[in-house]
Amino acid sequence: MRLVVVGNGMAGARLVSEVRARSADLRVTVFGAEAWQPYNRVLLSEVLAGSHGPEQVRLLDPSWYGEHDVRAVLGTRVTAIDRETRAVVTEDGRREPYDVLVLATGSEPLVPPIPGVERAIAFRTLDDCRRILAEAGSAARAVVVGGGLLGIEAARGLAGRGLPVTLLHLAGHLMERQLDAEAGLVLGETLAGLGVEIRTGVHVAEVLEDGVRLAGGEHVPGELVVLACGVRPLTGLAEAAGLEVRRGIVVDDELRTDDPSVFAVGECAEHDGHVYGLVAPAWEQAAAAAEVITGGKALYRGSRLVTRLKARSVELAAMGETQLTEEHAEVVRFSHRARGTYRKLVIREGRLVGAIVLGESDAVGTLTHLFDRGGPLPGDRAGLLFPGLAGSAPSAPSPTRMPDSAKVCHCNNVTKGQIRSCWEAGARDVAAVAAATRATTGCGTCREAVEGIVGWLCEQEGATA
Repeated sequence: MRLVVVGNGMAGARLVSEVRARSADLRVTVFGAEAWQPYNRVLLSEVLAGSHGPEQVRLLDPSWYGEHDVRAVLGTRVTAIDRETRAVVTEDGRREPYDVLVLATGSEPLVPPIPGVERAIAFRTLDDCRRILAEAGSAARAVVVGGGLLGIEAARGLAGRGLPVTLLHLAGHLMERQLDAEAGLVLGETLAGLGVEIRTGVHVAEVLEDGVRLAGGEHVPGELVVLACGVRPLTGLAEAAGLEVRRGIVVDDELRTDDPSVFAVGECAEHDGHVYGLVAPAWEQAAAAAEVITGGKALYRGSRLVTRLKARSVELAAMGETQLTEEHAEVVRFSHRARGTYRKLVIREGRLVGAIVLGESDAVGTLTHLFDRGGPLPGDRAGLLFPGLAGSAPSAPSPTRMPDSAKVCHCNNVTKGQIRSCWEAGARDVAAVAAATRATTGCGTCREAVEGIVGWLCEQEGATA
């Protein structure tokens, strides 16, 4: 069977590797519009900050394709799908036949239609990263437009290099989709302490050679202007081929489009009305689609989102329905702005349906586990916000004390029990655990937890030797 994958980003690369993990019989060809080997887009902010080089964010070694009999055509854009003859057509006129086609085309950055926008750089790809870093070397100041997850990561990365940064955001507070107003305020104050000036509720009207002009006429200086205004799914290829497209390419629980021979996964796919913009759902979809393509049975039922901010010196996790108020749910919150701490629980019918944890905390693992499992909560809510508090209900102050079912790596859906199992099978350090389970290879925020579990297991072995 001939499998063709269009898109070699985080979703496409994972789909191909999941297929090969299940079957060596398929003839696999993957097309990537970028000339780069697939890389971890989540860690591009670390490249901006200088803590990672491009080679450190690579997802697959260049030799992987040959070793696994996968033909990778990089730097080549697919421009059409011929569903009648079951073939894709590339920009240079090449036709590649398929029996099964997977669209993993991802998203493209939203670029506001304002004068001078061509002077700005949209932050999306590794090439964008290189352009930003090249201009940052001669810039006295930088302006980042967009206060969502990506904009904050870009601003923190540039500030970490010592470049003064002004972050401009149209909404009234940062990350308004994931955070309530108070959490957005505390996050802004934390970033200000790290060298990022925050301006919310402002509209950029024009990009200038030396900064931007706001709608009211104010000039905000910056020789480097970075755009992080959101993304939209790349659906043009599917739409031109007559596939059903709404916000994304519509798929069912098997990740099939309305053409049974065509699948879609990742940021370009719309499942049950949802288009996910995070890596964990993309990888869950890739695994489910690979199972179906190789003859197995799998159903994708949607993803429960946990957003993690990966900017250095900023700890943030947000999950579920964070915007609900006391009128519609039980809300427990704690705020200490001077310390950059904000914690909020949103509870319905005794179960956790949303949470925000801003600032260093050992509560994230327990809350993520409760959110994922939907189990009943202990009566003492304070013990959830502050594990180890005297008199609080028992909780897990670190992943080593969680049950084996607790999810440690959310991006790759890896539990503590899986880490324990591969450790018992001989994976005695983080690198070996990562190779066996893929834990730590997504956003990287679970690395400390994985290190703690591996270290604890080694200590236990030594104690019983």
